[in-house]
Amino acid sequence: MTQTKGSEGRSDALVFFGASGDLARKMIFPALYAMVKHGTLNIPVVGVSAENWDLRDLHRRATDSLKQSGAIDDRRALRRFLSLLRYVGGDYRDHSTFLALKAALAGARQPAHYLAIPPSLFATVIRGLGASDLSEGARLIVEKPFGRDLASARALNRVARSVFPEDSIFRIDHFLGKEAIMNILYFRFANSFLEPIWNRNHVASIQITLSENFGVAGRGAFYESAGCLRDVIENHLFQIVALLAMEPPAYQGYGAVHVEKAKVFEAMRPLKPADVVRGQYQGYRREPGVAKNSDVETFCALRLFIDSWRWAGVPWYLRSGKCMAETAAEVMVELKPPPQSLFDDSRPGVGRANYVRFRLSPSSSVAMAARVKRPGKEFVGDQQELYLLEAELAHESPYERLLTDALSGNGALFSREDAVEAAWAVVDPVLRRHRRVEPYRRGSWGPKQADALIAADGGWHNPLPERVRR
Repeated sequence: MTQTKGSEGRSDALVFFGASGDLARKMIFPALYAMVKHGTLNIPVVGVSAENWDLRDLHRRATDSLKQSGAIDDRRALRRFLSLLRYVGGDYRDHSTFLALKAALAGARQPAHYLAIPPSLFATVIRGLGASDLSEGARLIVEKPFGRDLASARALNRVARSVFPEDSIFRIDHFLGKEAIMNILYFRFANSFLEPIWNRNHVASIQITLSENFGVAGRGAFYESAGCLRDVIENHLFQIVALLAMEPPAYQGYGAVHVEKAKVFEAMRPLKPADVVRGQYQGYRREPGVAKNSDVETFCALRLFIDSWRWAGVPWYLRSGKCMAETAAEVMVELKPPPQSLFDDSRPGVGRANYVRFRLSPSSSVAMAARVKRPGKEFVGDQQELYLLEAELAHESPYERLLTDALSGNGALFSREDAVEAAWAVVDPVLRRHRRVEPYRRGSWGPKQADALIAADGGWHNPLPERVRR
């Protein structure tokens, strides 16, 4: 099959496979409506699914989705949005479905095909697009997970690249569309004061926590096929690591950012079983769709090393889990203590050293901590935080931002083929060869074995609600 050339300019139609699915109902319809309201979507939107629907059914589904999300606040925008919708129903394995799609596109020259469908169908739909000549000049937007291990990621990349060129493939991870995540990149490279200390000489360790205080919420069958390591750490948390650890891009452009992020993944030391603690909250095995003797992790903590000039020897500690004490995402960059202990209350081992803290959710802030002397004759003090940012809610939702960028051909917030494969290579050794899950209590911070993983570096920093901090 002849590979198409990379497309330029703005897409003139959007096709989204999976129009009847849960992702469409929860995220895609609200994002598309917001794009219409903000003037960034005025092209045909073709929903595709296996349901025996007509256009009225799609309109009903879209309207119900917006009502459930509470998004309808502009009736004129709603009418404009519904007027853009088209519908094609059929089996993704049937060539006639793609011929019907071709007719519905009515001569669009640069469509964007968005695969909001189960990963098992990705290759089928990509091949169908190629066989129907629907890939020429088009873009491909693929939902995560992009593979479930290194071998499957490579296989899917081969299929995608046989039909679309790499610069027309947009691997979407909604986490990268969050304002707080984008601020990490900006904060690092827009400020000169950070660079001299952002290395192995001054950073003692880095922790990243993404915790949720709820369980799998009826998605037990999905979680049985994924687990926390695949679902959260290999993609979401690794992306945060890349933004924190990457070298300055050589020029202003998303291509340079992708190059440096890929280098971080390539420098990561492959994980060993001793680097990983897997946990499972008590009661998970009673969830619908979960095996009675399940060994799937709902919590995962790991110790990671990046063998680069900047980060050699610095441990990175990542953890994520469900049914934990708080719902929060936070980064703690702990600095090394001063080389000479002039004051008893600031010597190593007494309290936490200075740090930089990124609060990513549910609120967004950046803070730096430093010791300040108390009034009086004694040389004793307290560590105080200086807030550098406390952001308001973002104007755009992650899906609105990412879909707008993909339609425009802006790949800054998407993952590239080499980075995807390099990230899978890091976790591949422990996907099947690992220790059994450790049970942990709901409302805790995970199994005690995770504490032992980080004990040498002072223990975990447990995120607190911002109202408690302030």
